[in-house]
Amino acid sequence: MPTTVSSPQSLSRSPSAPASNRWPPIIWALLVATFVVRAAGFVYPYLPYRLDELHLDTAVVSTVLALWGAGWFIGQLLCGWLADRVGRRATLVGAMTAAAAAFPLLAEARTPQALGVAAVVSGLVYDAPRPIVAALVADTVPDEPGRARITGWRHFAVNLGAATTGLVGGALAEPVGISVLFWCNAVVCGAFAVVALRVVPPLSSGPSLRDGTHRQAFTDPLLWLLWLTSLLILIPVAALFSILPMMMAQDGLPPTAYGWTQAASAVAVIVLAPLLNPLLVRRARHPTPMVGLLSTSGIILGAGMGSAGLASSTVGYGVAAALAVPGEIIAFVAATDILNRIAPQQSRGVYAGIWGTTLAAAVVCAPALGGWALALGGHHLVALITFMTGLLGAAFCLPLAALLQSSARASARRSS
Repeated sequence: MPTTVSSPQSLSRSPSAPASNRWPPIIWALLVATFVVRAAGFVYPYLPYRLDELHLDTAVVSTVLALWGAGWFIGQLLCGWLADRVGRRATLVGAMTAAAAAFPLLAEARTPQALGVAAVVSGLVYDAPRPIVAALVADTVPDEPGRARITGWRHFAVNLGAATTGLVGGALAEPVGISVLFWCNAVVCGAFAVVALRVVPPLSSGPSLRDGTHRQAFTDPLLWLLWLTSLLILIPVAALFSILPMMMAQDGLPPTAYGWTQAASAVAVIVLAPLLNPLLVRRARHPTPMVGLLSTSGIILGAGMGSAGLASSTVGYGVAAALAVPGEIIAFVAATDILNRIAPQQSRGVYAGIWGTTLAAAVVCAPALGGWALALGGHHLVALITFMTGLLGAAFCLPLAALLQSSARASARRSS
């Protein structure tokens, strides 16, 4: 089975080079766009409310939401592959243009068939920028510390945007309506398409990308072990949006209490990200990937979100959400660091797309696993299962580290 280490620098890519604090304009544009698009990302969190407005039965609602999730999963793969095949700019512009067209359809659709089609297309493009921007950052910034710094601030932008989505959406949903929020999401995506057309260079249609080793990505044990590890570590992250409100409802807490847990999580990100990012950047200068930190993040996330199973008040749930934040920050930076080091230059998009499906898969697994634990053993079993999931993800970092070391030695022998 082939290992995807295209050259010796894949695992030791001059990480000791100093990371420049002066980012090119494209990086600033992508960071700002990441925040704005996420801040206006009303479609996903408010889709259940939109379906509730239509008084659809439970089976139809579940089907539409499942179709959205399937689109999200496939969209990560498709956009990553297209980013390598037809180019970063073409894929990003196309995806955001499709979002600008699909979100209004979802806002105005009323029949189950129309809602299903609109949900699939919307899911395909809702999170499309994730693998494309990841590939663009790797293309633009040559050193690992610089990439780690940008990844940290991208995660900061996403979380700040998510907090903004909740605050703005909550304030406007009743006076203007859910459909108007969907239209606003579409307008922002259309604006992002225009910005991408102007600032993203036309990389990408040369033979080096068209001939990328995409088949190798699907048989690369490094990538799939990283995928499995990341999935297990991200399930506690997804639990924040799925099982947490279910437990709070069982404790008799109102929906506004759940909003406070989201606010506590966002505040923790705003406070901790600027403190953790410099530490992560310094670690990125090491010649070895951040496998140890990825393992640590699994333990923090499992323990942090697991502690929610011991809570019974708004304050307790808010503290649990905040305790998980350091693990979330570290997980995204560490996993991206490993991904950047193992991905061949010509296949960065498809690697980022495959890894990007971990979050979509975690969103599916977390409510299923948490719901089973909640029904079988109550909050304490949820706490145990959440902690064990994070711990299992941390444990999978051991074979991942061993395989990375083996690949690095094999690459060094081939180059000598």
